[in-house]
Amino acid sequence: MNGGVESTRPTYWSVRRELWENRSIYIAPLLVAAVACFGFMISTIGMPGRRRAAMLLETAKRRTLIQLPYDAVAAIIIVTAMIVGVFYCLDALYGERRDRSILFWKSLPVSDRTIVLSKAIIPLAVLPALVFVIIVMTQIFMLLWSTAVLLPSGQAMSTWQNVNLLEKSAILLYGLIAVTLWHAPIYAWLLLLSAWARRAPFLWAVLPPFAIGVFEQITFQTTYFAQWLRHRSIGYFDRAFAVKHGQHIDSLAQLTPGSFLSMPGLWLGLLFAAACLAAAVRMRRYREPI
Repeated sequence: MNGGVESTRPTYWSVRRELWENRSIYIAPLLVAAVACFGFMISTIGMPGRRRAAMLLETAKRRTLIQLPYDAVAAIIIVTAMIVGVFYCLDALYGERRDRSILFWKSLPVSDRTIVLSKAIIPLAVLPALVFVIIVMTQIFMLLWSTAVLLPSGQAMSTWQNVNLLEKSAILLYGLIAVTLWHAPIYAWLLLLSAWARRAPFLWAVLPPFAIGVFEQITFQTTYFAQWLRHRSIGYFDRAFAVKHGQHIDSLAQLTPGSFLSMPGLWLGLLFAAACLAAAVRMRRYREPI
């Protein structure tokens, strides 16, 4: 019997089901990428003159200025994906109890562990992979469009000389892996809240941390909890990249995976994420429809 279930690849089809039922997972980043491309096309009006002035700057400033639109687009799409991931996790297990579809899925020979893991795979693997492909394709379009715009003025090669897409793609891939590992406990915690909450999981995710922060500020006049939340959000950056304040990330030499992987907070966070997912599996097993 187990062999028959495995042959149907329940995890694979469970992930596919999540993509079918939650189209915002890929539609939202694609829409943002389309808007960014349109905005970049408009911004290229008058580009030959601005590029001529940029080429007079010193090398580091010139590269930073030319690469700025490519990095801005990547940042916008990544932030969009994070927002999608947060709202997806909050609704992933709550939604199936709200619409009572959990009764149908429990009638199938698919374990609660498979279902929870398939939902965790979306923000931890599927979204980063989609974001990587979308950003790379968007940057390729931007590079080709700017080349076409600058071609009549004889400056087409200036973009290729200052934007190394292969290197930027490697940096992007590393950055996505780092931020996903660092945010894994956040996504796992939100999935646990989604499995536990009977009403308004978003409020349960937002109000308790807000209340704790306010209570600490009023009672002790300190902000340790707020600082911890900030560290949990962006604390990985200084250890994942060797970047000084205001410095631009444009070289593989600035990647420091050894320093990032040696962070105790990373591994404690991953242990916490595993505990949250295990608790979510158990919670789904015994939770009733709303």
